[in-house]
Amino acid sequence: MLNTPTGPKSKARTRAEASDGLDAAFAALADPTRRAIVARLAGGEATVLELAEPFAISLPAISRHLKVLEQAGLISRGRDAQRRPCQLRTEALRDVSAWADHTRQAWEERFDRLDEYLKKVQTSRQPKENQKESQDHGRKKR
Repeated sequence: MLNTPTGPKSKARTRAEASDGLDAAFAALADPTRRAIVARLAGGEATVLELAEPFAISLPAISRHLKVLEQAGLISRGRDAQRRPCQLRTEALRDVSAWADHTRQAWEERFDRLDEYLKKVQTSRQPKENQKESQDHGRKKR
């Protein structure tokens, strides 16, 4: 089998790359400081100093957090003269959101099927219980 861009090996590689991207994004977002930085950048670009302002940690620590976010593809850092503005990369967040939506939909469908099954079981038991109750009423207690 040839290794063509549209062949099965290409699709597997694409899935693996997407999975690696999601793994990196979730690992980066696991830290509350990085989530706060992403939340701040959702309002628009900011410099490292602006991002560091609300945190009681050093600038090198903020830079390490930014590096993790950048390596995960969640942010990009530009250069504007002396400024290094950071901005959110919405493509990576779209991938995370698409994964979460797909997973939520799958679980909702499973819960809907479980709900239908439980209702079916419950209604199938009711006639048997009613039948037993009517039989018990017909008997005399000794």
